[in-house]
Amino acid sequence: MEDVLDLYHEPYDETRPVICFDESSKALRGHERDPLPAEPGAVARVDHRYTRNGKQRLHISTEPLTGWVNVEITEKRRTSEWIDRMVELADVHYPDANRIRVVMDQLNTHKPAAFYQFFPPDQAQTYLDRFEFHYTPKRGGWLNMAEIEIGVLKRQCLDRRTHQNQNEGGNGLQLD
Repeated sequence: MEDVLDLYHEPYDETRPVICFDESSKALRGHERDPLPAEPGAVARVDHRYTRNGKQRLHISTEPLTGWVNVEITEKRRTSEWIDRMVELADVHYPDANRIRVVMDQLNTHKPAAFYQFFPPDQAQTYLDRFEFHYTPKRGGWLNMAEIEIGVLKRQCLDRRTHQNQNEGGNGLQLD
């Protein structure tokens, strides 16, 4: 716990950003019957029954000191998706950073050694040299600010029915 708190206490350094990372699942639930819109003298009416349309996984990265938040949506939550998010941080979002310090939980898919499963040894080591991983203690996920972002998303928009949005070839969620 002290390790994560000490990290949060450090001043901002763009060459050594602190990124919080977490994942969450969202069940996709559609309407069995179309809702009836609000009319003068009547509120909108939504049937409590729904159809199950699978799940999507949200991968949240946030840099608390700048307010930057990135959400990626995937079908599954595996080590390969975690590796993709870390590579995206290194190559797309922070290509000029010397060291990317990532705060995350101790989920079984968050294994730095897995870089060697997906890349040749020299490339895996190059990525690992750019990362510094800080793990929240078990039952201490509240220390991860990405979890706070997930809570905000759930309260502001993910607490209603959603379904998969395939418009424009996208892999996203459509809120009702």
